[in-house]
Amino acid sequence: MKRKMHLDDILSNWEFDPNALNVRLAKGKDERDVIQMRVDMGILQLETTGRPDGEKIEGAPTYLDHLLELVLANPSFVLTDDQCMEVDREFMQFYHRRICWLRLQYYHRAVMDADHTLRLMDLCERIGPDEEWNRSHEQYRPFVLFHRTQAAALGALEDATAEEAIQAINSGLKTIEEFFVKHEAEEFYEEDELVVRLVELREQLRTEYEVGKTLYEKLSDAVEQEQYELAARLRDELSRRQSD
Repeated sequence: MKRKMHLDDILSNWEFDPNALNVRLAKGKDERDVIQMRVDMGILQLETTGRPDGEKIEGAPTYLDHLLELVLANPSFVLTDDQCMEVDREFMQFYHRRICWLRLQYYHRAVMDADHTLRLMDLCERIGPDEEWNRSHEQYRPFVLFHRTQAAALGALEDATAEEAIQAINSGLKTIEEFFVKHEAEEFYEEDELVVRLVELREQLRTEYEVGKTLYEKLSDAVEQEQYELAARLRDELSRRQSD
């Protein structure tokens, strides 16, 4: 009788640490890059492009792309129960890969996967079966935005400047605040744990890299104080920087 394949050697050589996210890049049998995550009872292996499980959905690279095709063919399309389950599968797969990218410090990849999840959330808000289902998913939007903002800031810190990293945090905070306003919960915004953590990161970057107000912050102050000549000069400076 043929002996079944097992993972004993891999598991014994990679001990699970319950206090850390156990992630590494590895090579598949065709030398492609794959992500491996050690969990308490085994290993998850994720593809680095397309869907993390490597599947195509009716020829589409992701379930989001498949749903967009369905909506294009039928603008009044509404998700069925089975399709809701498939949506949740894709949400979970991209969540796992997003936190892996963050752990591996591939920040731009984390931003890309967060953007995919946010686009899927946007679509599901339109085609969800009912308000209760929509709310059950929308509650996680600030968490996805937190990861996206964190990744965008740390990526900017690596590739650009601390000022741009701070501005990435400000931009993310504004988007999160808009979520709270949309759901009439703005009074809880400043006390939200994710918001507090992003503000702490922003102020830590200001201190560590000796950054004062960013150009965007100075521009916002100038407009608020009706200093329009100063605002015009700041806009010119921003345009110059963006074109360099």
